[in-house]
Amino acid sequence: MCRWIAYSGSPVRLADLLYKPENSLIVQSKQARLGVETTNGDGFGIGWYGDRAAPGVYRVTQPAWQDDNLRELAAHATSRRVFAHVRATTGTAVQQTNCHPFRHGRWLWMHNGAIAGFQSIKRDLVLAVDPELYPAIEGSTDSEVLFHLALTMGLEHDPPAAVARAVGFVERVGQRHGITYPIQLTVATTNGDTTWAFRHSSEGRSRSLFHSTDISTLREQHPDHPDLHSLSDDARLVVSEPLGGLRGAWREVPESTYLTTYDGMEEIRPFAPAAG
Repeated sequence: MCRWIAYSGSPVRLADLLYKPENSLIVQSKQARLGVETTNGDGFGIGWYGDRAAPGVYRVTQPAWQDDNLRELAAHATSRRVFAHVRATTGTAVQQTNCHPFRHGRWLWMHNGAIAGFQSIKRDLVLAVDPELYPAIEGSTDSEVLFHLALTMGLEHDPPAAVARAVGFVERVGQRHGITYPIQLTVATTNGDTTWAFRHSSEGRSRSLFHSTDISTLREQHPDHPDLHSLSDDARLVVSEPLGGLRGAWREVPESTYLTTYDGMEEIRPFAPAAG
C-alpha cells in the first residue's frame, strides 16, 4: 500500500522531515517496517503551505529515493504544515495524477489503504460525486474518488462527518456488490490550519498509524537529544510508522478513531461510518 507523514507546527525545513529521521519517509520508500509492501516506489508527493491560500504540490512517478529535484527542493523550502506520501499502487497506473497528496482549493488529502473491488464498484461511486467536482478527478485511483466523495459530502464544512458519510457510502455500495470488507484506510486531510487523520477498516484491522508525543514532555525525558531542541513545542506529527526509535516518542492511533491537530493541540475521538 503506501506510507505517509503529516506535520504541523512552526516552520520546518522539508529535508529535516523527509531525510533526517532514522526511519524517514525516504527510508520507508525503500524499506518500510510496518507496511504491507516493503517497497513504496510507485511515486512520491509532497504538499506544503506557504504565503498563499492554496498549498503547493510536487508529485512525481519515480521513487522518492531517486529524485534529485526533491532533495534540492527539500534543502531550501520550509513550511508550517506538510503532507508527504510514498506510493505502492494497489493496481491502478503509475502516473503523476495518481500520486498523493490530492489538492482541491485549500485542501490536501492522502490515503493509505484500498477500496476492495474498486473497479467493479467505481461507476456507482463516481456517480455519487457532485457534478461540479467530477471534472476535477484527474487520475484513476480509489483514493482520489474517496476524496471527491468526501468533498461532495461536506468535507469543507465538517471533515469528520463528511469522511464518515463517504466511508459509509463506500461500505454500503461494496456490500451490495457482495464485498465483505469494502474499505481499508488511514487518511489525512487538512485545510492548512487543522489536520484530521482517520484510521478505519471494514474488517477492524486497519493499517498502522501513529502520532508524536508532546515535544516539551520529550525534552524533559531526553534533555540531551539534539533533534528535540530544533522542534517547537507545538510541533505535531502523524505518521504511518514511527520515524525513529526514541523511547516514548510515538503513540499508536487507536483503531476506528480520528485525530484532530490544531495549534499544537490534539484530540482523539471515535470514528464510525455514517449509516445511510
